Amino acid sequence: VLKLFKLLHRTRQEVFKNDIRALEAARRKINEEFKNNQDETSEEKINELLKMASDVEVILRTSVIQAVHTDSDKI
Repeated sequence: VLKLFKLLHRTRQEVFKNDIRALEAARRKINEEFKNNQDETSEEKINELLKMASDVEVILRTSVIQAVHTDSDKI
């Protein structure tokens, strides 16, 4: 669980690099989700949550695009 938690935070830092608002929002959401489920004892539910977190990490790493505004007509 801790390994996946750290991996999500590292991915967040890479994906949202230089975007303070997105970095903070993602940090809050990751921490909130792990905290909300910290007392879960059902092995089946824990495995389901870990799978979902792993899927989120893959989606963040492969599907999120950060654009940079460089000029009034360009991104």
